[in-house]
Amino acid sequence: MSTNDTRTMRAAVCTGPGGPEVLEIREVPVPPVRAGWSLVRIHAAGLNRSELRTRQGHSPNVRFPRVLGIECVGVVVASTDPAVPEGATVAAVMGDMGREYDGGYAEYALLPNAVLMPVRTALSWEVFAALPESYLTAQGALDALGVGPGPGRLLIRGGTSSVGMAAASLAAAYGVETAATTRRPARADALTAVGVDHVLVDDGGPLAGPVREVWPGGPDHVLDLVGARTAVDSLGLVRRGGTVCVAGSLSGWSIADFQPVAMIPSGTRLTAFHSGDLAGAVDALRRVVRLVESGVCRPNLDRVFALDDIAAAHRYMEDDGAVGKVVVVP
Repeated sequence: MSTNDTRTMRAAVCTGPGGPEVLEIREVPVPPVRAGWSLVRIHAAGLNRSELRTRQGHSPNVRFPRVLGIECVGVVVASTDPAVPEGATVAAVMGDMGREYDGGYAEYALLPNAVLMPVRTALSWEVFAALPESYLTAQGALDALGVGPGPGRLLIRGGTSSVGMAAASLAAAYGVETAATTRRPARADALTAVGVDHVLVDDGGPLAGPVREVWPGGPDHVLDLVGARTAVDSLGLVRRGGTVCVAGSLSGWSIADFQPVAMIPSGTRLTAFHSGDLAGAVDALRRVVRLVESGVCRPNLDRVFALDDIAAAHRYMEDDGAVGKVVVVP
């Protein structure tokens, strides 16, 4: 494909804020290559709840129409970077994909060279696409918590999210004892399958009782993927001197009336991990791919949708139907 290609491609264009129906399949020009950017033929893209919120109008900096999608995997077809030549298999994640510029819900994407991560893998496109955002976010959050190989006790709130299942799989590989929450008892088997030792059903009531039954002294670490609604409660669950990492926003972004001195127990640490730090994390992604290829970690792929069914995929996410990662293929 030449850098002056005039062909068109199919893309799911978000025409404005609203329900899934604002995602329209359109024929649009293949973006022309420019300095510092390369063109990628997309083979699959993982879906994320942040894209759902952008579609709903909760990302004020996003201008519509926009092709959403903060991650994708595919092959470079026109390169401006010798380190990522044409024909290279790549993943791309974050770096304002699908927000400041068009992202992964398309057959092609013009992407900054800085976000392209070349990876050699025999994994299928669908499995490969299930890894970048979820596993890199999970690893980043575990690093922020100080979780690594060796003994420890980790509670994951929002365990059946794609990041939660990735974190559980990584923690199990490290030999860490894990507990994870789910609102649906029927999903317990999915959690034990990725290595969770204790499944806790979160019915909206106090979680302290079930947690203390497992660990009377509390967990060493809490990975809170629910976010604003549960962060303060998580600070009361972790052992004194333990660490809580907020790395998800299933319940929103802001904690109302947050009073740090009153709400953070003395000696307990509160931190966060932002997936915006993922762009270009190629070494970490290659480690994840090797773990999945070797069977040490599971890809946690829930369901694959065709690009034509992108609105149905968003409804599926919005209805909390997924246990793990949802992927779309053009």
